[in-house]
Amino acid sequence: MKFTLIKVFLILLLVSCNQEVNSADMLLYQVNGRVIDNFGVGIKGVKINYNTNQSTITNAQGYWEISNLFEETTITSSVADYTFFPSEIIVNNTADNLMFKGSRIPTESEEQIFNWFNNQQLPNGLLESAENSNYVSLYDNALAAMVFMLKDDFERAENIFDFFNARITTELTNGVGGFSQIRNSNGIPNNRRWMGDNAWLLIALNNYKNRTGFTTYDNLALELSNWLQSLQDTDGGLFAGYYPSNNLIDFKVTEGNIDAFNAVEGFTTFHSELLNFLKNDRWDTLDKNLISWPTNPLYINALDLHSWSYSIFKNYPISAQTTADRFLTTQVATNGLTITGYCFDEDKDTVWLEGTGQMALAFGISEMQNEKNFYLNEMDKVIIESSLYSNSKGFPYASNPGTSYGSDLLWTTADSEIAISGGAWYLFAKYNFNPFAIGREKNIPENEMFWIY
Repeated sequence: MKFTLIKVFLILLLVSCNQEVNSADMLLYQVNGRVIDNFGVGIKGVKINYNTNQSTITNAQGYWEISNLFEETTITSSVADYTFFPSEIIVNNTADNLMFKGSRIPTESEEQIFNWFNNQQLPNGLLESAENSNYVSLYDNALAAMVFMLKDDFERAENIFDFFNARITTELTNGVGGFSQIRNSNGIPNNRRWMGDNAWLLIALNNYKNRTGFTTYDNLALELSNWLQSLQDTDGGLFAGYYPSNNLIDFKVTEGNIDAFNAVEGFTTFHSELLNFLKNDRWDTLDKNLISWPTNPLYINALDLHSWSYSIFKNYPISAQTTADRFLTTQVATNGLTITGYCFDEDKDTVWLEGTGQMALAFGISEMQNEKNFYLNEMDKVIIESSLYSNSKGFPYASNPGTSYGSDLLWTTADSEIAISGGAWYLFAKYNFNPFAIGREKNIPENEMFWIY
């Protein structure tokens, strides 16, 4: 009997010890983190793998969380068309803010578009806006700088910035100031200083600093910001710039005003007064969208005010993306294929490839993936090979001859020569890169967000 009791006691002791060991082994922990792209933007829908066959999916901002882990665990990330760094993270305890960085793997056609941008850059750093054009747009070069940054090619972006950085005192701060909207391939300006283009250079610089942390162009950015703010009228709106004669261009372009709102850092009196102008002078309360030309009913609406406004202002009405249907058109392109896309305005006589790419990006921001993919696929129909460079492709400015915004005819090669703008916005949409994302974080007081009422 005594022996039996001792045996039972030993058995109970062993069971207890085993339970303690198992309990120690089963101490649970959790980890969380984020998956971002090269611009620090969260990537939605990435599969976060752990243990043998378990996984979770990142949310719209790229965040993920795993609970109830109890042993050393290897975590990896995966989604089509991306590579990730690091390739894996090993954890054995609670951890926060674990980070994977995803880099998109270009398709063959995307790589050929990047090749075209590389080949198009001149020795002085600038890019002609289209092949064989001798026409250099400040706006287009700002777009090109951000295209180079998509591939982490900061040197090529810096070549563009260096050109303008060297001309702060001779152009930007000289006389009435501002950089010329247009110059020739040798860099000689036409001296028409357009506010919106200067705002786009500042937007590109903001993205560069956000990516690199470098302060190289801080003075250039400051002087651009000062010049933009100097154009503000007493009603809060910004004048369009200066003519070559140095006379003020005394009308106000809605598109340029929202560009400058985004480009100038922070939320200050400048931004508040600019919003007041947009609310009082450019807001259609019925259509719930900003208008372009209040005194001209034929051209009161412009396509980019739908896509850009949605991309710039948080909580902007998503209806702006459906009311943009007023610009939809189907055309037989110069290459003979039928393409559906967006025109500049409501005359709907051509598909504007840049604007269609802008809309594709806006659809991506609003998670309307079917619409985004549809219009990118339509754009694919008119991608053309370079007449100058091997293994290089891009998009013409328009699908066929027609008019631009208003009744002015497009130039003769607008439908047949590769242009910067269509390729840039196509790549921005493909890479889910919103150029306005940094300036979108302005903490605008809710009572000044007139578009939400």
